Amino acid sequence: MTLTQVWGALLIFIVCPLLGGLPLIAWIVRALTGRRLARLGTGNVSVSAAFYHGGRLAGILAVLSEASKGIAAVLLARSFFPTNPEWELIALIALVLGRYWMGRGAGTTNVVWGMVVHAPLVAVLVFVIGGVSFTLVRERKQGRILVLILLPVFMALLPHHSTAQVVAAIALSGIIAWIYQKIPDDLDLPSEQAQTGNKAVFRFFRGDKAIVSLDQALEVSKVGQKAATLSQLKRWGYPVPMGWVLTPGDDPGVMIEFLQASEQQPLAVRSSAVGEDSEQSSAAGQYATILNVTSAEALEEAITRVLASYDNPAAKTYRRDRNLPEASMSVLIQTQVRGVFSGVAFSRDPIAQQGNAVVIEALPGDAVRIVSGQVTPEQYRVFVDDLQAQDVASLPVEGSGDVPPALIQQVAYLARQLESQYHGIPQDVEWSYDGQTLWLLQSRTITTLQPIWTRKIAAEVIPGLIRPLTWSINRPLTCGIWGEIFTLVLGKEAAGLDFNETATLHASRAYFNATLLGQIFRRMGLPPESLEFLTRGAKFSKPPLASTLQNVPGLLRLLGRELSLEKDFARDDRRLFTPILERRSAYLDAGLDASTQKSDAIALVSTSQPAALLERIDTLLEVLKRATYYSILAPLSFALRQALLKAKDSQLDNSQTPEVASLRSLEDIALDARNLLPHSPSFPENSSSFFTLLAEMPDGQSILEQFDRWLDHYGYLSDVGTDIAVPTWKEDPHAVRELLTQFFGETEHRHREPKEKQGWKVDFVQRRLNLKGKVTDIYSRLLAEVRWNFVALENIWLHSGLLSQSGDIFFLKFNEIRQIIQQSDQSFIDQAPQLVKQRRSQLEQDSQMASASPLVYGNAPPSTYFNTANRQVSQKRLQGIGASPGLVEGKVKVLRSLQAIPDIDRDTILVVPYTDSGWAALLSRVGGLIAEVGGRLSHGAIVAREYGIPAVMDIHNATQLLQDGQRVRIDGQQGTVEIL
Repeated sequence: MTLTQVWGALLIFIVCPLLGGLPLIAWIVRALTGRRLARLGTGNVSVSAAFYHGGRLAGILAVLSEASKGIAAVLLARSFFPTNPEWELIALIALVLGRYWMGRGAGTTNVVWGMVVHAPLVAVLVFVIGGVSFTLVRERKQGRILVLILLPVFMALLPHHSTAQVVAAIALSGIIAWIYQKIPDDLDLPSEQAQTGNKAVFRFFRGDKAIVSLDQALEVSKVGQKAATLSQLKRWGYPVPMGWVLTPGDDPGVMIEFLQASEQQPLAVRSSAVGEDSEQSSAAGQYATILNVTSAEALEEAITRVLASYDNPAAKTYRRDRNLPEASMSVLIQTQVRGVFSGVAFSRDPIAQQGNAVVIEALPGDAVRIVSGQVTPEQYRVFVDDLQAQDVASLPVEGSGDVPPALIQQVAYLARQLESQYHGIPQDVEWSYDGQTLWLLQSRTITTLQPIWTRKIAAEVIPGLIRPLTWSINRPLTCGIWGEIFTLVLGKEAAGLDFNETATLHASRAYFNATLLGQIFRRMGLPPESLEFLTRGAKFSKPPLASTLQNVPGLLRLLGRELSLEKDFARDDRRLFTPILERRSAYLDAGLDASTQKSDAIALVSTSQPAALLERIDTLLEVLKRATYYSILAPLSFALRQALLKAKDSQLDNSQTPEVASLRSLEDIALDARNLLPHSPSFPENSSSFFTLLAEMPDGQSILEQFDRWLDHYGYLSDVGTDIAVPTWKEDPHAVRELLTQFFGETEHRHREPKEKQGWKVDFVQRRLNLKGKVTDIYSRLLAEVRWNFVALENIWLHSGLLSQSGDIFFLKFNEIRQIIQQSDQSFIDQAPQLVKQRRSQLEQDSQMASASPLVYGNAPPSTYFNTANRQVSQKRLQGIGASPGLVEGKVKVLRSLQAIPDIDRDTILVVPYTDSGWAALLSRVGGLIAEVGGRLSHGAIVAREYGIPAVMDIHNATQLLQDGQRVRIDGQQGTVEIL
């Protein structure tokens, strides 16, 4: 490159962007009309904006000004690089970027005229083929894409164009396509507001078609949610009456002439406003609907009335109260169904806000009678438990009237099918039956049933009834870490998401916000059910490629965290976890060992001052926050690796997970006891007699010492590892004493074969499983320390009279405990005992619920409906998640808590609400396991695989559907339970 060319390149990269940013169009419009383009319409300073806001003369001058820029850029490059034509395209790229960054335009006109000078034949071919295609197809976006594709294609096909030119043309097209995605389109503005004389041209270039029908793919932003939804449903194959859409600014005369309304074929004219029938607002009843339109004059009047209803005072107030944009109204015109029976259906009960009932209101005649509110419709409830397994004719129906039950069943099936089509979002469905066809008139989100709360995953993360203190600590920790992970991936796309709403309590039970998680995953380019895939092994559809590519930077950041997870945990273990755990715990601070009685321990620990205990709790929670990060990311990382590398559960070694390691260690103690006491006079009846026997025998003391050491090591575990309100094994060792006694009585010791080398894939997954075990150990130890400090604080307040009974402190929230210690609100301190009493009473009421609904729709479901009676199981086969392979028959034993350990054996199929480390004590003694919640990675599943017993998880309401003594067959591979 010569010195002249170096200067030429500098000029191109400096002058061309500045030339592109020169606001000639803004100056022209300001001079001719006095208007500032940057403050009008979309804010673009473009040729189309000049035509729209400035008129024809301003538009023509704008074209000339931008054309001159493109020509000048090409000629500038040609003067310095006469033998390198690719530099002319580089100059256009620089011009376009300057036009976008400084001039708020796309640079289309610059490129068009620049290409005329650079490659006239290519410009002509692109113009002719692209123009003809657009005129025929009339799709603006597709037309732009076609032109941008044709440009580099013709450059490559026609002779005398170098590879460098083709590459530059590809880059130029790509940059313009990117800019089109970044700036609003002036052609989306209403054509009726364009300057006189330009309206017809605007409609043409906007891609408006004379007749827009529901058979076409329609955009919500142009035609409103109602029309776009019906268009989508019609193209999916649902029976939607034929319809047409009059978009904002279109001349209704063409539509009126085309439709030819008559008495033989009456029309229905309806609104389809932007923001209507959306997930956030239904706008039900806000806009006009005109039926029985039978003439051209009546159709014109109906269109006028529907359009005018957008500006009704009530409609304006509705939009303002819900922060909806003042946008535009399309008019939807459909052939009117002559209904024999009509009505509305709610795919979920909007009053109960949970359960499997489809609520239907119906009457003979048209659907308008139902929604008018002037007549009382017949009401029906249809129970749809499993859309795939249940036959339509077998759906149970409650209610009776003039509408045939078979039609009600069909409507219920349609409503639930539509809900499934929209990712589980409850639907408000308007329908009509004309004697032959069940027509779908409308389907929209039931906005009052948002958000959707799910027990899935939440019931496994923190099962059972949850007390206020536990929730006030767990919720901000969990929601905060999930927010950190999602923000890492989404970056700026995370704006507007409230991660504190990720979880809530209903009836003292934890629920995750499925609606919010669905929004998050869609923004991440992942399907809404990804969370269940990662934690429970559920299947999900592939995410759209385009949305995934948009989030590649964020996903790469998350991948970087995943790859460095082991190293990061080792660093934090050295710096944070091990140091704080090596400090003497709340028990050891009092100079106690594991055999110290609980009451003595609490009394000695309570010599600490409340302020000191609060300071230690704050320190522990700060460290626990970091441990929570690993407790979330490590299991997800393990599940992802296992799914991608297809490592089988049988190939993996769970020995480093606390629940398995503790059981194996306890089994070893039992084996030592059998070897030391081979001639025991009789098998002890219970743990008390067994431990008494050990204490009385000289050789038994060593076994008791082993057990004490075991309890000292694993005593931080509890029946519910994530709930600090549940006593640890160190505080209440009854369950593990019983388990040791059971192990001692077993006639055969289970031989554990060491896992063979399985190859690099399994080793790669095994490393994450081992890390998960270490993380669980640290996390559980930290939670135990937090609990012991709160129990010590409770003891102080029991002595002072602030609290009245053990466990009261867990009915206070953490910020309330801080208030009491800091004495910042004396009135609250006075009210605290009564508040504790009320919350304890509420928990007792919630505990009386037979079972919790797996899904809750909307906030604050009414308690009178929350605990609905369970209907008798209509099927003999229940489907869940296979968690431990094997086929076994046995008798059901329902166990809802660990308060009383039942008489069980290998013929017992244990049915439980959930499984945690505490439940593991029973699993070695049964033949199979059924759990209401959980997946392949849950504690119960891991222990079941350890003992080789079949296990099926995620059988909703299993403790209600199954009864003691029933014989069942469970298939742990297929995840089925067959009632024999």
